[in-house]
Amino acid sequence: MVALLIFADLETRHLNAAELPALGDASSGTVSPEKEHRLGRAWLRALRSRTPIMSDPLIHDYVEYLLYRLAEHSQLQDRRLELVIIKSPALNAFAVPGGIVGVNAGLFINAQTEQEFSSVIAHELAHLSQRHYSRNVDEAKRKQIPSMAALLASVVIAATVGGDAGIAAMTATQAAMLQGQLRFSRQNEQEADRIGLLTMVNAGMDPQAMASMFERMLASQRLLGSRPPEFLLTHPVTESRVADARSRANQYPKGEYPDQIEYYLMRNRILLKFESSAGHAVKQFEAELDNPKPMLAKAARYGLALAYKESHLEEKANKMLAPLLAEEPNRISYIVAFAEINQDSKKLKTVEALLRKNLELSPENHSLSLSLAKNLNLQQRYQESEAILLQLSKARPNDPNVWYELAEIHGLSGNILGVHQARAEYFILTGNMDRATEQLEFARVKASGNYQLSAKINQRMRDVQNYKEELKNF
Repeated sequence: MVALLIFADLETRHLNAAELPALGDASSGTVSPEKEHRLGRAWLRALRSRTPIMSDPLIHDYVEYLLYRLAEHSQLQDRRLELVIIKSPALNAFAVPGGIVGVNAGLFINAQTEQEFSSVIAHELAHLSQRHYSRNVDEAKRKQIPSMAALLASVVIAATVGGDAGIAAMTATQAAMLQGQLRFSRQNEQEADRIGLLTMVNAGMDPQAMASMFERMLASQRLLGSRPPEFLLTHPVTESRVADARSRANQYPKGEYPDQIEYYLMRNRILLKFESSAGHAVKQFEAELDNPKPMLAKAARYGLALAYKESHLEEKANKMLAPLLAEEPNRISYIVAFAEINQDSKKLKTVEALLRKNLELSPENHSLSLSLAKNLNLQQRYQESEAILLQLSKARPNDPNVWYELAEIHGLSGNILGVHQARAEYFILTGNMDRATEQLEFARVKASGNYQLSAKINQRMRDVQNYKEELKNF
């Protein structure tokens, strides 16, 4: 597949990423950071309405951890970041002004190490910190408006169909524009490579990983036999770019940069999701159990436990997971896997006790909290589950998955007003403003007589109308 790394940008009411504006200093451009933030969230709502999003909290928490670790060592001033992981095996990552950083799940499949994976995120953060897409907005508005909606469509096609189709979708409306601005694209890429590599160094990560990842992308492109014209890609990967990245990395002392096992655990969760069958995944992970690298052998054991669970072989799954839990009883990814495997009534209390014990060590942890809420739901203790999810919705108000789960549990607990409010928030975050309005109308009827709550719902309906206007041209 084509290594397609698409960047997107916004200006008022329009998606804007067909061209890269001319370079200036990082503070230039007529779009303010606050406007970027608002428009970035509008773009994200549009993306969620068209693209399957991965809702696995463990994977999200891990990538979010890496994102903030790197952001802390980047040149990014506004660190109000929002992560989105697209459920697609295609290799893709993007950044949108306003702090939106996205990766396809396929980045895990293609990046062989945590260092390589991190190099892509560091590169994306560099584009944000340098505000590459907020420069020379007037020029962008003059040339780019006709192609803005087409770019969002191409991102969606690349995620749901494949990279080749996404590039084809861009061709008609964007080829000439991209060709005309290629010199800016290459300058921006060089700057992002340089600053991204510096971010890696400052974060204590391997500067050689960026060149290694570029080499992997280049090899992937060569396997196609014929590659699309370079000007169609906003992130052209060439031999010279690989050499430049390697040359810069060689300026730093060589060192040891051990990967964390968590990367390989999450990678195997991803691989399982995209395998053709659980049985095939079982064979793949069984073959890795004897890997000479202990970390990879453990990750294979973890993946195999999950594959057995998908095959409804709970006893085998528990036996495979047991040594990992015994060695690291507080590793959250192992605890959540144990909860996922043991969802029958005989073991729900055991799972609950383990989850509560570890929530004392990691209060309000996203993954553990969701697992406990699901466990209590299975025990038909709906109000306890509801309380956990309500607290989680306050901590993570921009997480569609939390609102979806909360709406479900509100229904089971008999809180109909809560159902409508939670559904409205879910639909807002996923860009379905008509459904959000419908749910708020239902909520307003249920709240009749409660002035304070009715006023809150009315304000939310006004918010939805504003969001709807922002989404019109996406």
